[in-house]
Amino acid sequence: MKLPKELLNGILIFIGIALYFLLMTILGYENVTFLRVFNIIFVFYGVNRTIQMNLAEGKKVFVTNAVSAMMTSLVGVLLSIIGLLIYSNMKGGDSYVQSLSETFLFGGNPTVNTYCISLLFEGIASTIIVTLLLMLYWNDRHVAD
Repeated sequence: MKLPKELLNGILIFIGIALYFLLMTILGYENVTFLRVFNIIFVFYGVNRTIQMNLAEGKKVFVTNAVSAMMTSLVGVLLSIIGLLIYSNMKGGDSYVQSLSETFLFGGNPTVNTYCISLLFEGIASTIIVTLLLMLYWNDRHVAD
């Protein structure tokens, strides 16, 4: 059974983000805030791969490709949030998240659920931005029929 390209590339996004953050933890850079931003590279890679696969299959309709790209990114974001939820609970739950929030954008004492929901909204916003950027990039380079 062949997985849909959106699911496959979403899983690749998740694996890339998970390995990136695990590597940052192993190397002791988990508290360097600006390094956390680079996870967007994996989202760009997965979404771009989906769009390229669609174009190679002859799918040239802008809206269809945009929906496919957005689904890819959403799969990656959802899997990453689920992974963070599981990892955070394994590392101590709320106390672990509070140590993360000291170097992140949160104030107060967020819970694991609050942290994950906030990152979910941020991930959805990133999904829209990445999809629009890559669709505009490919729209200029590939003229539809």
